[in-house]
Parts: sequence; structure tokens; C-alpha cells
Amino acid sequence: MATHEREITGPVELCRPDGRLNRDAVGWSRTPLHRGNLRGWGRTKRWEYWCVTTPTHLLALTVSDLDFLTLDTVYFLAWDGHGVLEDHERTALAPGLPGRRTAFPEGVAGSGGPHGGDLAVGPERPGRRQVRISIGHEPGGTRLRARALTADLRPLEVDLLVAQPEGHETLSVVVPWDAKRFQYTSKHTARPATGTVRLGDRTYDFGGDSWGVLDHGRGRWPRSLGWNWGAASGRTDGHTVGLQFGGQWTVGTGSTENALCVDGRLTKIGSELDWHYDPATPLAPWRITTPDSDLVDLAFVPFHDRRTRTEAGLLANRTDQCFGHYRGTIRTDDGLRVAVDGLLGWAEDVRMRW
Repeated sequence: MATHEREITGPVELCRPDGRLNRDAVGWSRTPLHRGNLRGWGRTKRWEYWCVTTPTHLLALTVSDLDFLTLDTVYFLAWDGHGVLEDHERTALAPGLPGRRTAFPEGVAGSGGPHGGDLAVGPERPGRRQVRISIGHEPGGTRLRARALTADLRPLEVDLLVAQPEGHETLSVVVPWDAKRFQYTSKHTARPATGTVRLGDRTYDFGGDSWGVLDHGRGRWPRSLGWNWGAASGRTDGHTVGLQFGGQWTVGTGSTENALCVDGRLTKIGSELDWHYDPATPLAPWRITTPDSDLVDLAFVPFHDRRTRTEAGLLANRTDQCFGHYRGTIRTDDGLRVAVDGLLGWAEDVRMRW
């Protein structure tokens, strides 16, 4: 057994009618089953984050509503053996005004699953400091589209399809701090992707070795908190592997967001991971292990730090999201040992006041 946590196998509502946590929702599932029927204002957070990677470039989209603020971001990174070639981030911030809120679905946006729905923000033809992002369901997967202008005024246009293979398992879990503060997260790894990103007069292809990762979040959060998140997807040792690791924010709750996805099958890890890294030097090597088993024994070597420092009224954010490669070994709950050799992904250290 890799976890002691309760596995949920049928649809369940996240909240009771009074907005408090439904205790029957606490647990994890291999497919999104929760209805994010959140109530209240002030501490409610909703977001969809997608990152689609290739061996030489990646694209990340964020659509979020933090109650008092909406934050939507398009990020593109390209590199070669000598270093980073392109690094562009455009973020649109707006007050979270009543009557002008983003209509988030209660399930995973663009999934076609229970309580899912399409999601779109921003003008069709965005100018400076604006972005356009849409997340829509199509047969077989999720369509990601986006438009933005980079700081040097080059148009950035995104059109990607992230497939959902039949039977491919994902991790959904509820993390309960207490009856009033809780988070439902659905983390998807190793979903094949195809499409293009156009930056100015150059087109970047996604296909073959392209993988989508989703972070879907619905919850009511404490004012301040820190977390680690690590993820990676790709083929290694003859297998398709997705890594999903979390830390800090789940300690003491009885839940974790740790899992391995090997050839579409999920191994849930119920123990907290050991994260070894120096926050002052995030581009130094990291190490991530399971303290009580050999399920995870990995080194992470970063090559780029997506560094964010924000002070915007009620919002303060210190983020080091480091992109790099994982190496080491993992083991599934049925005993399969997989050598991880150069799997592209990220590991991040975040401190948020919101």
C-alpha cells in the first residue's frame, strides 16, 4: 500500500449548503469527481494552470480568480544547450469586482467531465498589458488558445490540444485545514499534446514529445501560506511517466498531493516527501525522496528560474519556479521500478500572502 488515504470512487460535493467543507469530500480519486460548489467571498480561490512542455520550449497559461483580484498569465520559454533563447511573461491584473467575475466551472475547465465547462478571459485582440486565454473541451482532449503581446511587442499566439487518453488516471485530492479552509486540487500529468505557438514570425511546434500538465484548484485558503510543487512528464526507461509532488502546505492535514503516473496508471503516495534544496540558491540541485519507502528517490537539476516577486496591495508573492530535469528512480505500488533519466519538468518554492 502506497497510501492510507481514502479513495473516492463516486461524485461528491466539496461543500455543504452553508459553505463549510463536506467531510465526505475528503480523500482522493483517479479521475475528477468533486463538484467545487464554493460559497462565500474573501478567501475563495479558483484557478486553472496549464503547462505544456517539449524538450526545447514550453508554454504555461494561468486563469485565476482570487476574489479581490483576477490574475491571468501567458508564459513562454525556449532554450537550447547554450541557455535560454526566449523568456516572455504577460500578466493581466484586474480588481475582482462583483458583476465582472470570470465564470469558472465547478469542475475541471475544458474537461467535458462532471461539472466541467469552457472558460475564457480577456479581449479577442489584446493590446499591451492584456491577454486572451480560452480553455475548451473537444472530443479527446482540452483545447488551449491564447493571445498576447510580448514586452517587445511581438504577437504571441497559442493553439494547443492536450489529449486525454482513454483510461489515463489523474490525481484529485481534497486538503482540509479545517471546516472553513480547504482546497480541492486536480493534478494531471503526462497528457500528450500537439499544436503550435507562434512568436512573431517564428512557429514553435508541439508534438511527439510534448506533454500537458494541469493544476486545477478550487478552495478557501488561509491568508498566508507556502508550498512546494514539482511535476514532470515524458518517456523514460520504456515507460510514459508523470511525476506529481507537493510539500509544505499539506503538512498536518492527513492529505498529500503526491503521486506517480506510469503508463496511465496512478500510484498515490500518502506520506509527505522530503524536499532538500536551498531557497537562497534555487538553481542549485534539489533532491526529493520518500522518507519511509523507495517510491521516490530523485535529483532535480534546474537550468532556469522563473522568478516572481509581487507586492500589489493585498497580494504578495515570492515564487521561484525552476525548470530543469529529474534523474533517479521511482517505484509504483505494484513493485515496478523505473529509471528516470532527464525527465523535463519543474520544482518550485512559493510563499504567498493573499
